[in-house]
Amino acid sequence: MEALEFPLRQEAILATLTEDVVSGRDIEGQPVSIPHVRCAVARRLGLDLDSALVPDHSLDGPVDVRVDATRRYDEAVSLERLLGWHRSLAPHGRGMRPNAAAKIKAFTHWFEDGDASSQGLDLVIKAGLAHLWFLTIRPFDEGNGPIAMAIADLALARSERSPRRFYSLGAQIRLDLAAYRDILARTQQGSLDVTAWLEWFLGCLDRALDRAQSTHAGVIARARFWRTHPDLAVNERQRRMLNGLLDGDAAIAGELTTSTWAKLAACSHDTALRDILPLVARGVLLRSASGGRSTRYALRMK
Repeated sequence: MEALEFPLRQEAILATLTEDVVSGRDIEGQPVSIPHVRCAVARRLGLDLDSALVPDHSLDGPVDVRVDATRRYDEAVSLERLLGWHRSLAPHGRGMRPNAAAKIKAFTHWFEDGDASSQGLDLVIKAGLAHLWFLTIRPFDEGNGPIAMAIADLALARSERSPRRFYSLGAQIRLDLAAYRDILARTQQGSLDVTAWLEWFLGCLDRALDRAQSTHAGVIARARFWRTHPDLAVNERQRRMLNGLLDGDAAIAGELTTSTWAKLAACSHDTALRDILPLVARGVLLRSASGGRSTRYALRMK
């Protein structure tokens, strides 16, 4: 990925951070709109998406935490920094649980190599152990999961000595959620042997790296698509929907009808049809053989 042109690297980072935030909210049982998350991440990175979406400022905190963890990976993880992350994630939360401050200080002391047991420890192993330890402490009433994931991301960024990540561990955990919760519970309730947990964590990381290849194939496909159609005149709704198809948005893929377009683009059925027909005429969208309201459309990639 580092060999890609700068705009494509930015697209890949944007896609990764979007996955991080979406998966974190899903794991916490708080599903969010992918386009809104993407826009929030783009704003935080200083990228211009030319989006007409109304900003969802409830996403600013989760985005800030994930960006802070990787962009400032070389800065110390302290009680104050973790409290700042918690305030970003739960601005109206009740803060730390009783006696949690001492546990967090012990954790950060270990994480920053203040303890002999952590000095010289492989940083990928430390990422897995830190994630487990923080979730076992559970110092806050809410937000522990996203903070534990941010800590793991920070350790992984340190292992790579780079703030740029092109894979999402959180997205892979979401895919393996049942197994993740099972191994966590067995480890936390067991004999304190963390071998099985670390084996699972490293396997999950490997799967995340493998999955990144297919994830960023979409980023490259999007760039190639717009380069193939440099003179394609589209309005904001059309651009947003085409990018959703290119990104593999589950709400669109395989089910793009005029009604779907109208719903996702927040417009009338007639407006959706007026958006679609020019794209069909240009050969950008392919129309299924079925007619009427059951007509489906697919993106022509070549």
